[in-house]
Amino acid sequence: MGEILRLTRRSLPGIAAGLLAPPALAQEAGLGALGRVRGISFGAAVQLSLLEQDARYRQAFADEAALLVPEWEAKWEALQPEEGRFDTAPLDGILNWARAARMPVRGHALVWHNAMPDWLVAALGEGRNRALGLLKAHFDFVLNHARSQIRDWDVVNEPIANPPGSDLPERGPGPLRDTPWLRALGPSYIETAFRMARERDPTLRLTLNEYGVEEDTPDAAEKRRRLLALLRNLVNRGVPIDAVGIQAHLQLVRPFRPEPFAAFLAEIRGLGLAVLITELDIRETAAAPPDLARRDALVAERAEAFLSCAVQAGVRTVLSWGLTDRYSWLASDPGVALPGGRTHRGLPLDGDYRRKPMWHAVARSFTRG
Repeated sequence: MGEILRLTRRSLPGIAAGLLAPPALAQEAGLGALGRVRGISFGAAVQLSLLEQDARYRQAFADEAALLVPEWEAKWEALQPEEGRFDTAPLDGILNWARAARMPVRGHALVWHNAMPDWLVAALGEGRNRALGLLKAHFDFVLNHARSQIRDWDVVNEPIANPPGSDLPERGPGPLRDTPWLRALGPSYIETAFRMARERDPTLRLTLNEYGVEEDTPDAAEKRRRLLALLRNLVNRGVPIDAVGIQAHLQLVRPFRPEPFAAFLAEIRGLGLAVLITELDIRETAAAPPDLARRDALVAERAEAFLSCAVQAGVRTVLSWGLTDRYSWLASDPGVALPGGRTHRGLPLDGDYRRKPMWHAVARSFTRG
């Protein structure tokens, strides 16, 4: 480990638009460099507005990431706010920054039941042909526009319903989540989306992204079963799917055990599919102890247990949903924020961009691959 930590991140080139801060002095290697040594791509979700406004945020991504995913800028509502009017400026800002930093970018997400503009929800109620036409037009434009840089897309995001009795939202008795896409096109919307993507770009890696399948609870076990059944069906019918993204929005209140998760990943890989960790963060409990050191130790313990299991099971791409607690959705979303003004400490860097025990846990998990 000591030999690896002596690596230094190369200085990144400046960008004409002024988005990069001046190169930092050489420092201990970031997670992107540490992962690269072990054949693992580490990255994080990024927001253009923060790249533009916060020099420390820019530098954190330059230091720590080797891969980016737009947090918002590639979703339908951002790219096509009105029918036929595409706005790629925010996504292009991230692509330009990534190009200058020599980082690849993942696409997230082509088909999802959230981040849909009102006009799209209404139009999907106008019949199957209308829905297919909208899907084709969106795929035609977006996949062509981003083709030179985005070579991996979350084609369908979160299609599986959470089982009845789950403490997760959007529960359903059937295997698929009730969404405008399901109502417009039926269960075949998933296959349709993957086939459309492959037709438009034969060399693109096509990924199905899902959450709530990681932990050792009855509802997670049932959701794993539902997801595996869908994947087997897609593969057996020759649907062009290449990978599965496991979001890993982990919760300390929900127990984790490596054995069932490793077996689940083995079943996915046995279908010939790659597995990625796409949105890692860790939600603390409302009863989180006041001692920050104790809180950080609990978060780090879960991160290391989970990622060590994933890496040993063959995962070679790991992304966190952001890098710093300062801008985590765990702090900004009232539905998941801690009471009493406390902030979840569920990302590698704290609110002042200091590396936390979770950072070291992620680094250790890479060395065990």
